[in-house]
Amino acid sequence: MERCLRALQQAENDSHTLAALLLITRVCPANQLDRATLKRIFEAVGLSLPARLLVTAVRGTDSSSLPPHQLLSLGTALLAALSTDPDMAAHPQLLASVPILLALLADGPASQRQQRRSMAADCYQVLTAVCVLPNGPEQLLSRGAVPALCRALEHGRPRGQDRALGLLGCLLSSRLKDKLWSKHPAELLSVFLRLSRDFCGASSEDRLDRCARLALFLPPRGARAEDQELRGAVVCVWAALRPMLQSKLTARQMGPLLVLSACLLDLFGWELVGPPRFCCLLVNRACVEVRMGLEEPPGHRPSPLLPGCYRIMEAAVEQACCQGAPPPQGSAPSLTLQQSRQVLGVLEEAFSAQIYHLQQVDPSGYADPFVFATFRCLCSWLAEETSSLRDQVTPLLPFLIGYSRSHMQAGGSEQDVRGWMSTVSVSGESGAWTGDDALRYLLPALCHLSAEEGPRKALLGLDAQGLLVDFLSRSWTSLRAGGRVSPDRDPSMETACSVLLNVVVTEPQRVPEEPAFGVLEDLLAEALPVVHKPGLLVLAANFCTLGLMMARLRAAPAPPGPSRPEKVLPCAALRLLRSALDPGSSPAPLEVESSWDEAGELWRLGLQALGGCVRAQPWMVPLVREEGWLQHVM
Repeated sequence: MERCLRALQQAENDSHTLAALLLITRVCPANQLDRATLKRIFEAVGLSLPARLLVTAVRGTDSSSLPPHQLLSLGTALLAALSTDPDMAAHPQLLASVPILLALLADGPASQRQQRRSMAADCYQVLTAVCVLPNGPEQLLSRGAVPALCRALEHGRPRGQDRALGLLGCLLSSRLKDKLWSKHPAELLSVFLRLSRDFCGASSEDRLDRCARLALFLPPRGARAEDQELRGAVVCVWAALRPMLQSKLTARQMGPLLVLSACLLDLFGWELVGPPRFCCLLVNRACVEVRMGLEEPPGHRPSPLLPGCYRIMEAAVEQACCQGAPPPQGSAPSLTLQQSRQVLGVLEEAFSAQIYHLQQVDPSGYADPFVFATFRCLCSWLAEETSSLRDQVTPLLPFLIGYSRSHMQAGGSEQDVRGWMSTVSVSGESGAWTGDDALRYLLPALCHLSAEEGPRKALLGLDAQGLLVDFLSRSWTSLRAGGRVSPDRDPSMETACSVLLNVVVTEPQRVPEEPAFGVLEDLLAEALPVVHKPGLLVLAANFCTLGLMMARLRAAPAPPGPSRPEKVLPCAALRLLRSALDPGSSPAPLEVESSWDEAGELWRLGLQALGGCVRAQPWMVPLVREEGWLQHVM
């Protein structure tokens, strides 16, 4: 072996290199070589030789005595061997050969069948080695992997088709799924339609094995949702799933079906699922799995299928809680009152199991993605319903607030959750994990809980008001990033204002005493003049009303300095209140048609708060006159 290695290192041309490699394969098969020896061989051969072989074959030059198909076979075999070393797989010279390998798979060389099979296997070995690199999917996408692999599916043999699907699945399971679908929608839709036909035509047992792959190839939420071919395929898939979900299955068999059902729900909602009776059965199946999976002793690792069940539960909450209102777009035929009660009953039992599970979570487990998935699902329920489980929810508040605060303070540095959020497709999640996400999911529930005396007292004892002020401060800083205010709404900021408004109205004695409210007043005084512009008027109305409701609780007979928050805030508030009466006001009129449904009640409450401010702070009377507000009222 040492003599062979020396011959390889001292080779004067490609023929000598190939002869030395041939000697090595005779001396010792590759699967018997240790890693150190392999690395010495790789370093001696380098990537120049296989690259030259491929280029020579593709260009069809007469400089080689070997026919092109032999050059290709030799070049791909060398690259396949070299790619087993991660450093070699990431080398720019190997990456430069990727387009040639993709072209070989997409077009197929004119060679003998056995050689073609071996060559394709070597190509897939190299591409797979690249794909598993940290930035491998980006490297393949930029070199045209998706259309090439889709073409390879059309003419490849079954073994090659499986390899192509596996590589496409690896790309689609990365954080690039949305980008892949936006760049190659027609090719990927064609693959999904093909897979859905195969799924519907397979036996029940084979379908179970195909569920995971079919779910992987579904387009992301919102992508091509109006495509009639896609809708027709999803209808057929649901038709194939219904008898399977209605049959007796083990937990292992049920898992893939429920995960695929969750992904289909994510794409089209309940619209294509089937009759209401089956919808109820699907929810019941998911809730049973959740109860069985979570009501285990502490230390038991939950099943990976539970996040899919969570999505079914979230969708069921949306559906069951809209009874009495016009059904939203994408909804199933309305449930009867009895069916709705049954669904809410099984949901309540499953959410009770989630509460039990979260009560066992130690702060050391806060970075576990499964804990976040459970937290998020429970928040979807609490956003709609807080009364039925009140006795269990209130004792859970220390966990909910502590969990949200922990993630916010970590600032999105939790690797496990951040990695999960970057790849999850459920509910159309996108964007980087920032740490604020946990609190954003909890805010709608806090809006309900802060209106009830018992939960509100518990929240204030946990300094939830300080957490909310910190959230608003961070969000405002982010909104102003780059020196200008983004025109995009942030509903979470508006909800946080509603929670704080509940506290200010029901616990007025806390406003003058607690430092958090002083910080909040400074923030509102800085933000309100800037945020008063189209696109952010509902947030501006929230800031205005919240600021005036706090200002009325602070007695100040003498006027403050011109730049003090106590004076800046009323001036900005007067201008915003006047903008609903004066269409030509500056900086922006309150858009009655587009914003009044949400801002109108805040405007009226702001007027009442203004009256309270004038009584508590008489110096505001001339300020109101100077602003010309009364003139516009008349």
